[in-house]
Amino acid sequence: MRFPELRSPEALIALVEEIGFLPFFVNRIPGFSVEECCPRELWFAEGVDGPWEWKGPAARSGKCVYGKLFRGKAGFVSRQWLPELANFRRDGYDFDARFDDGLASVKDRDVYDAIARGPILSVDLRELLGYGKGGAHGFDTVITRLQMQTYVTVADFVYPLDRHGRPYGWGIAQYTTPESQLGGEAVTASYDKPPEESRLRILGQLKSILPDVEEGEVWRVMKG
Repeated sequence: MRFPELRSPEALIALVEEIGFLPFFVNRIPGFSVEECCPRELWFAEGVDGPWEWKGPAARSGKCVYGKLFRGKAGFVSRQWLPELANFRRDGYDFDARFDDGLASVKDRDVYDAIARGPILSVDLRELLGYGKGGAHGFDTVITRLQMQTYVTVADFVYPLDRHGRPYGWGIAQYTTPESQLGGEAVTASYDKPPEESRLRILGQLKSILPDVEEGEVWRVMKG
């Protein structure tokens, strides 16, 4: 499948809704990324919003989620396909059950619990939990693992403002849970299936949109 050129956040959201899964950055599968679907002149151009700025509107749309969902790398998953991904990646566990069974660390629990109380900026989360210089280590590992397990997503990106009230910089990730973002039923709708069934459904969808890519290559990008 040849993916269309993207020139707006609306086009990005529409593509994610159509195909279900879309990594943000170049990966092992040629053409299968936001980066490759967007013309170079839209990247970090003065006075022009491009794919880097579209992440926030897409995450806020309620039509998809964004986070490190592809082998620890960022990308989008549609609202339709998130329940299958959550069922497979979580392997039947809500976070509390995972922790109670000894499958999540205390660090994981502390980060998850802080996010579950309400959307929180990454800088505030680090400060709240004592990460940083002279403090705890391993925040990036924990937050990536929680995203890959689909317990955490990015709700938005918040930009600092200059003295004229104009946003600047890279944008600060605001973390949330997909349940808070989309509603619990929208996330757990596939919990009645065996996780393996969800895995096969995901693989079938990826093979349908990437028919010329070997199954092993497809799954290397997608597996947890």
